Amino acid sequence: MADIDRYVSQLAQLAVRQGANVQPGQIVSLAGEPGKEALWRAIGEAAYAAGARFVDLSVFDVHLKRARALHADRDTLPYVPPWIGERVLALGDQRAARISLSGPVAPHLLDDVDPELLSLDRLPRVPESMRVVNDQTTNWTIVPCPTPAWATLVHPRLEPPAALELLWEQIAHVCRLDEPDPVAAWDARLTELVRVSCALTDLRLDSVRFHGPGTDLTIGLLPSSRWIAARFATVDGIVHQPNVPTEEVFTTPDPERVDGEVRSTKPLFTSGTAVTGLRVRFERGRAVQVDADQGAEVVRGLVATDDGAARLGEVALVDREGRIGPLETVFFDTLLDENAASHIALGGGYHLGVGDPADVERINESAIHTDFMIGGDEVSVDGVRTGGETVALLRGGRWQI
Repeated sequence: MADIDRYVSQLAQLAVRQGANVQPGQIVSLAGEPGKEALWRAIGEAAYAAGARFVDLSVFDVHLKRARALHADRDTLPYVPPWIGERVLALGDQRAARISLSGPVAPHLLDDVDPELLSLDRLPRVPESMRVVNDQTTNWTIVPCPTPAWATLVHPRLEPPAALELLWEQIAHVCRLDEPDPVAAWDARLTELVRVSCALTDLRLDSVRFHGPGTDLTIGLLPSSRWIAARFATVDGIVHQPNVPTEEVFTTPDPERVDGEVRSTKPLFTSGTAVTGLRVRFERGRAVQVDADQGAEVVRGLVATDDGAARLGEVALVDREGRIGPLETVFFDTLLDENAASHIALGGGYHLGVGDPADVERINESAIHTDFMIGGDEVSVDGVRTGGETVALLRGGRWQI
């Protein structure tokens, strides 16, 4: 337990200092689930030590989500109390910091619940979250929080204590807690990712093509699409790292120019359900067919959320130099799995991903933003310039630029 206690303390410091970069006098919003108390308490202590004015804890219990799906009137499932979204907007108005803890606490709790019902209740996500991200009014981050149930999901062959210890060791490694100075280590990695993103932007690509087993997908870009890494700044200039860990460079695509078929290369865990073998066919930007070995109904429900839910809001590229992919571990957590392989996201896009204000109006708008992984060593990625010239981007997971 001594190592786990040390990891909790180190991760809390990293979340406050490097992730959200909490400033003296800020309100800090902290979001978690029952079972993550040790980490959120450590983060709260670190935030107050950094000068936080107030730490506001928000807890979401997946057991209540299950009870709602099983017993509430179906017509009420999409209802979201207005104060939940208003709270998020208020955090933006107050220029607050936001820290969320990822990782399932009861990964099998919803296995016997109708996936269609789960897709109707999209909490804890609310569309206002994307608004404050695009408005750049909060410095925010998401960090993983290992729990016993999550550990046995990832490492089912180990006894629970050993599984939890191994998961924490892996989280410590991918979060660079094993470095003498984790903050400096992240600064170095982000500098490299920023270099790659600038090189991609300078290519002025018209589209990106993924090609591999079960995948032949072309994603058009907007005229001013620019590639960025997860080194963000608020409107007030607070630099922060939205995801800890992060290994991606990403941009905002043209939601009307996506064509072809794509197969997920890692499971997607959404709405409390594991989706495996996901296959999606796009025509003129819209997902027109969704199939999966397991959990297709959940994704079909997501793409039916609104007009933009069936279109793309993000395309991200991930190389093999990160720490997550080489572990060859499926974490069943989007924060980690999306940074193991290139991915795309159904739903709303990021305003930061375009350089021309005129293109902002063309960005996809949706209440959802759901990433799923489509990259890997067997998937080649090419860029296509406006004149038709093809530029190799990734081969075997290694940058060609």
